[in-house]
Amino acid sequence: MTGKEVRQKYLDFFKESPRNHKEIPSASLVPENDPTTLFVGSGMQPLIPYLLGEAHPLGTKLVNSQKSFRAQDIEEIGDNRHTTFFEMLGNWSLGDPARNASHSDAGGYFKKEQLPWFFEFLTKVLGLNPKRLYVSVFEGNEIVPKDTESIEIWKGIFRNVGIEAKEGERIFSYGVEKNWWSRSGVPDRMPPGEPGGPDSEVFFEFSSLKHDPKFGEKCHPNCDCGRFLEIGNSVFMQYQKQSDGSFQELPQKNVDFGGGLERLVAVSENRSDIFSVDLYQPLIKEIEKMTDKSYKDAVNKPSMRIIVDHIKAATFLIADGIMPSNKEQGYVARRLLRRAAVKMHFLMGGFEPRPDFSAIVESVKAMYQGIYFDNNTGEGKIEEIIDEEMNKFAKSLGKGLKILESIQKADAKVAFDLYQSYGFPLEITKEILQIKGQRIDEEEFRREFEIHKNLSRSTSSGMFRGGLADHSEQVVKLHTATHLLQQALREVLGKHVRQKGSHITAERLRFDFTHPKQLKVEEVEKVVKVVNEQIQKDLKVDMKILPLKDAISNGALYVEGEKYPEKVKVYSVGNFSKEICGGPHVVSTKALGYFKIFKEESLGSGIRRIYATVK
Repeated sequence: MTGKEVRQKYLDFFKESPRNHKEIPSASLVPENDPTTLFVGSGMQPLIPYLLGEAHPLGTKLVNSQKSFRAQDIEEIGDNRHTTFFEMLGNWSLGDPARNASHSDAGGYFKKEQLPWFFEFLTKVLGLNPKRLYVSVFEGNEIVPKDTESIEIWKGIFRNVGIEAKEGERIFSYGVEKNWWSRSGVPDRMPPGEPGGPDSEVFFEFSSLKHDPKFGEKCHPNCDCGRFLEIGNSVFMQYQKQSDGSFQELPQKNVDFGGGLERLVAVSENRSDIFSVDLYQPLIKEIEKMTDKSYKDAVNKPSMRIIVDHIKAATFLIADGIMPSNKEQGYVARRLLRRAAVKMHFLMGGFEPRPDFSAIVESVKAMYQGIYFDNNTGEGKIEEIIDEEMNKFAKSLGKGLKILESIQKADAKVAFDLYQSYGFPLEITKEILQIKGQRIDEEEFRREFEIHKNLSRSTSSGMFRGGLADHSEQVVKLHTATHLLQQALREVLGKHVRQKGSHITAERLRFDFTHPKQLKVEEVEKVVKVVNEQIQKDLKVDMKILPLKDAISNGALYVEGEKYPEKVKVYSVGNFSKEICGGPHVVSTKALGYFKIFKEESLGSGIRRIYATVK
């Protein structure tokens, strides 16, 4: 099956009776009002408010394919299974049907439905041999019991297809590091009140690798040796941590399932190399044309995998409004492109003739046309942006490589000079030096590059404290203030102003919007005045759930390019502001206090950024 076929079959399977899920669109790779991370890395991430109890407009049973990006996997790219960009197929049960009783398909589900459904999809829809499937469950610890319920369900599932599933042979139990999920990690790190629970993973065994002696007798599904590949994970939000450190059963139990599309396509063809499927092969063929080298040659595989993954990921990031830069998400996009350029340079033995990366970008867009890309939305600029970035880096790449080759012993100062003078991201310099068998002194490296290291790893550790997902009082105030800010900007600057993104912490809001030039001092002052006038009026904030078409026709503002579900929440601030938004917000504007803008800057390409706060 092609990637497109597997994606559609999954969505159809969960939308059909008796499952009756509602499909929701993929969110942008840039988190909306979630400053705890730079990118959306799973289908669950945009749904956290609903997993925590907020009612979803489409009911309790949802399904989608979410485009995802995980920068913490960059160092793993080059093997046969890791990617930074991927699609996460997901289905959810949001628990208590009473919250959405108006929906005809209302009614949550849990383990006894989720596990058999996914097994049915794998074996009957994808046609996987059940003998190739292995599962894992939570083994329990001193405060949370073993997930014996899932074990018994799995035994029954396998028994129905003639397989006697024994623990330690077909069903494996692992601890909190492998089979427990909460936002804070393992149970000991969870604060009181946070929900969490066990998860159950499914693994596929590649028949061609079964008898490889390198795996030894200790090989097991979760050992990451290559013989097994995880293809799906069902998280059961079952417990809530108490103030005394104990755990109690949640009255509303949620199911959060995620399965990588690329991996599911690979196992449907019994391919242990995910880059051999149709979601990557057209891109690899473009590289083969440029370099006159073959992917079948093992020495070329790691570099070609890095190039196709990084260009593909950068294409999606730029499509969602992230421009290569030295800050935050833009830094990651630039790092991807420059690392791809270095790998291409080594494959080609130089940059003459200059490689045409736009051919790879066009192949990516063609692959996802009608799904994530639309020729009518001006996405042709992606090639221009990548071409400009690569051309700038190409001018300094050769010089920087010559410097590294000529130095007998590189140190942190050399790496810093390469970054300042030639635009070499720190990680690329380290990677090139590793090829030469050289290392930079870690202590000196940390002193010289602490700021840049924080940027590169921020996507995995979280950049800011607090965030909308925890619904703290100050963040909710600032979130409401962004609605007032956008409308004030439209009144002062013109109706061309539209939101392009936002980040909110407990300290400040950051709002990106369309505008061709720097704001004048008097324009900033007028915007502040308009916002504070609305605050003083003590306008009420109301919410209605409306069909998307009705919301737009009624004048609700929305983020252009964002995909929305059939029904949306519309928040109105008096008669001043009306936006499609997931919430939450204050009850009335008087709660905001005083609004102040403390910085306004350019992001390039007609995009401005404002930093502001309320006190």
